[in-house]
Amino acid sequence: MLIENALDDIALRQARAERVLFITGAGISADSGLPTYRGVGGLYNGEHTEDGLAIEDALSGEVFALRPDITWKYLAQIEENCRAAQPNAAHLAIAELERRLARVTVFTQNVDGLHRKAGSRDVIEIHGNLQGLLCTACDFAETVDHLAGHAMPPRCPRCGSVLRPNVVLFGEALPEAAMERFLDALDAGFDMVFTIGTSGVFPYIAEPVVWAAQSGIPTVEINPLQTRLSQLVDYHLPLGAAAALQAIMQRLDAA
Repeated sequence: MLIENALDDIALRQARAERVLFITGAGISADSGLPTYRGVGGLYNGEHTEDGLAIEDALSGEVFALRPDITWKYLAQIEENCRAAQPNAAHLAIAELERRLARVTVFTQNVDGLHRKAGSRDVIEIHGNLQGLLCTACDFAETVDHLAGHAMPPRCPRCGSVLRPNVVLFGEALPEAAMERFLDALDAGFDMVFTIGTSGVFPYIAEPVVWAAQSGIPTVEINPLQTRLSQLVDYHLPLGAAAALQAIMQRLDAA
């Protein structure tokens, strides 16, 4: 199907939907200047970091337990890379749809906080976000705008222990509360499901799309590349996230 025809069909289906799920990965933030990436952050496409570790190892729960300074070194670089980024047209379109529809839920792998910055409220950050800090020894927790000026690794102002970021490090389990919230949202049902900028390699990303496709719920993949989900969805748009969602919104506004 031609892209223009697919966009027309998607906009028509979107106009009829009241409950929409957006599953997003790194690709949705590409137009904000954050590259899609191996591991986390878009900064480490080489074989190893300067500490001789693969980035997945440096950002693992195992290394954090032994050498939090190494993990925080790269987390701080990632946070600095994300700090200046602003929501792009894709983030803003999703936030606008949330204002128009009965329910729009965002289930994101991203830790950059751009969905929330764009104004989306029903956001499930399954990998956490870089603005949350948790003490490893006591119940201290805080949310910060950025990490500039913090010692690395940051220390708890109450007990002096190392703080950790409120993100899922490699090798750690997904947060139960966030997964339960997502499962509750799936149980409540959706009229349409989008997957944007994610390869869908993780089961918790792919399975909701497979479920929707098998249930007859319209499914849309926005990704310049073919993925494991491309043959399952009703529509695959080989476009960047911002271009695709802008085109859909223009059609909705013109209808």
